[in-house]
Amino acid sequence: MAETHVLFVEDDDVIREATQLALERDGFVVTAMPDGLSGLDAFRARRPDIALLDVMLPGMDGVSLCRRIRDESTVPVIMLSARADSIDVVLGLEAGADDYVTKPFDGSVLMARIRAVLRRFGHASGPGGGTSGGTDGGGRAGAAAGGVLVFGGGDLEVDTEGMEVRRSGTPVALTPTEMRLLLEFGAAPGTVLSRDKLLERVWDYGWGGDTRVVDVHVQRLRTKIGQDRIETVRGFGYKLRA
Repeated sequence: MAETHVLFVEDDDVIREATQLALERDGFVVTAMPDGLSGLDAFRARRPDIALLDVMLPGMDGVSLCRRIRDESTVPVIMLSARADSIDVVLGLEAGADDYVTKPFDGSVLMARIRAVLRRFGHASGPGGGTSGGTDGGGRAGAAAGGVLVFGGGDLEVDTEGMEVRRSGTPVALTPTEMRLLLEFGAAPGTVLSRDKLLERVWDYGWGGDTRVVDVHVQRLRTKIGQDRIETVRGFGYKLRA
């Protein structure tokens, strides 16, 4: 099994060193950097399997670093934020992060979130963790595989084998998380899916999570496939218009 390489960017020496040791004990290969600029250089040089980025970084903050990484790659990104209610959480997700963890964090929680992200991205999830087996990481997204889904009279096409999306014939670039979200909606167009259900199926959460993750990713997906394509059903969740 190939080793999983983690880029960890954190300016607090104690947190950086302790977390690096914990990740390495768990079998990950870790490149740890103290600031955003060195983190970007390390990302370009090492091309890690996943990036953990603190929001508050010297030189280049974590949100800006996330944007730069997302401009170049679809590698999964987890943001680390000191405040659960901070606007930085939303900014990080809007910049392209796939998930976030609030500091101070329990090591087991961080490991679980890393493994969940790696599973749904199809990477090895570390020693003993196994792999996701493609896009069907425990949810219903895989039920849509095996052909081309067509919505809106052909305006939106989703190739579930080639993992490609076209809108009016033009390719649409989605991150793996956005693709999984679209596949989940596409498996049951017109069916309302709650935020909690989407957290379970798309983010592989086995526990309650912050539904802001869902809301921001739905908005990002809307900007790419059409604002009116995904309907908000107040008090219940979202549904894809057939």
